[in-house]
Amino acid sequence: MGNFAANEGLSIFVILVWLGINAFLFVHFYMRFLTDKWFYTRVLLGQALPWARAPAACLNFNCMLILLPVCRNLLSFLRGTIQYCSRTAARQLDRNITFHKLVAYMIAFHTAVHILAHLFNFEWFMDAQVNRNSSLLPFVLSQIGNGDGAAFLNPITTDQTSQTIVMFTTIAGLTGVAITLALILIITSSMEVIRRSYFEVFWYTHHLFVIFFIGLVFHGAGRIVRGQTADSLKVHDPRECADQFETWGQKGSNCTVPEFAGNPPMTWKWVVGPMILYVCERLVRLYRSHQKVVITKVVMHPSKTLELQMKKKGFHMEVGQYVFIQCPSVSRLEWHPFTLTSAPEEDHFTAHIRIVGDWTQGLYEACVGDKAAPQEAWELPKVAIDGPFGTASEDVFRYEVVMLVGAGIGVTPFASILKSVWYKHTQSKDNVFLKKIYFYWLCPETQAFEWFADLLQSLEGQMTEKNMADFLSYNIYLTRWKETEAAHFRVHHEAENDPITGLKQKTFYGKPNWDNEFTTIGTNHPGTKVGVFLCGPLALANSLEKQCLSHSEGNVKFIFNKENF
Repeated sequence: MGNFAANEGLSIFVILVWLGINAFLFVHFYMRFLTDKWFYTRVLLGQALPWARAPAACLNFNCMLILLPVCRNLLSFLRGTIQYCSRTAARQLDRNITFHKLVAYMIAFHTAVHILAHLFNFEWFMDAQVNRNSSLLPFVLSQIGNGDGAAFLNPITTDQTSQTIVMFTTIAGLTGVAITLALILIITSSMEVIRRSYFEVFWYTHHLFVIFFIGLVFHGAGRIVRGQTADSLKVHDPRECADQFETWGQKGSNCTVPEFAGNPPMTWKWVVGPMILYVCERLVRLYRSHQKVVITKVVMHPSKTLELQMKKKGFHMEVGQYVFIQCPSVSRLEWHPFTLTSAPEEDHFTAHIRIVGDWTQGLYEACVGDKAAPQEAWELPKVAIDGPFGTASEDVFRYEVVMLVGAGIGVTPFASILKSVWYKHTQSKDNVFLKKIYFYWLCPETQAFEWFADLLQSLEGQMTEKNMADFLSYNIYLTRWKETEAAHFRVHHEAENDPITGLKQKTFYGKPNWDNEFTTIGTNHPGTKVGVFLCGPLALANSLEKQCLSHSEGNVKFIFNKENF
């Protein structure tokens, strides 16, 4: 239970607070529209009125939040500030995309409720005009203000006006349609299958958020939903006068004709702050994108992995951080995130890019292509860099014992960590708090090992020379190979080192038994907080998180950290 609180307690608290605020706003505004000010509006619309306004308040709140998790520079600043006070609080910032998605789902839900309620509202507005009977209160209310257009209650002024006309000739209608279409396209294109297979579709449609927020700010400017004014309530009590509507305003009547007005737009007050922050974020990105970046070396590894070594004036990084890369010759609009594989101690920064899509294929052709001879620096394409940005891996040196788990190309942040560890032990005079690394690399096929195996071989030799062989324990798994296939392979490749990786540590076949691994590490390091760092798929993340919870017993605690982009 204690470790569950350490891993998930603050996240659950934040989610509960967020849900609680949503519930409070919904109930508060629902009750607010049951007051006398809205008595006559409810005569026309019934309970559809509070069901439309309550989710609108929740939409304001969630639209205020939706931009904050994607302000990368703000999050990096907060992470650097907060981690000195609370490592647990800083780790919550690594779940920014998860929270961004949760807020988006909440926006979609409240939008659906809001739209459905307004569909009923416009039906009731129309019915009040169609049933032209002066003995009916809804019809009488619908005639108020039709002459001067100032104090009207029903936006549909005649029985000849259709709902479609109102939808496309009013500010609320036009902006509502634009907001809804933009939201539908943004959410549908964000599905995992589309984002993974057609990233460009996801990227371009996500920028419809500009239309969404412009429409959102102006949506309430038309003031279609109207209530009785405060001055009118002083001389016209709707609970007493509703039954006397036939004599309103007549001589001898105690009830004047009620006057109505719309609420001033409120949404802009909720979203203007985050919008300004996001504009500043984009200006910072724009400034960074125009700083000169020089590609100093390009290496194409056999496993369809492109290595770019770059330099940029004033560039400073920490282990495990990532950058966004743009290549104008491939696309002027697309930016893609890549983890840095270099160490902070090096005089350049490096990214390893797996060739898997149109953009990465275009970058490969621009950098290497089918050219046999190496290109000169001036022949290489221009690239722009935004970043670096912080990740969970920055905390690796705050633990005495760590488990690093990488799946496939997900090994990239750990390349940076392992290089930095080596530099700290060989060049730094300061003591390093980190005493033991357990490294696990899971790959489906042998080709994926090629570029990273060289680094491991170098580390293995250097650690042995420095009598630090016990500092790094690494386990490499070929997940799609069976032990019978591996045994046959080893018979024909007998050698001191592993025939696949060239390392002294032999490669394992199949998947790790995580229960055994966690048990062994917990036994070897009693009284220790073990940092578990993963860069890999969601299924593996769920498995490791469960292992962290179940094996945190007594005075051994496993703290789970996952890379997110």
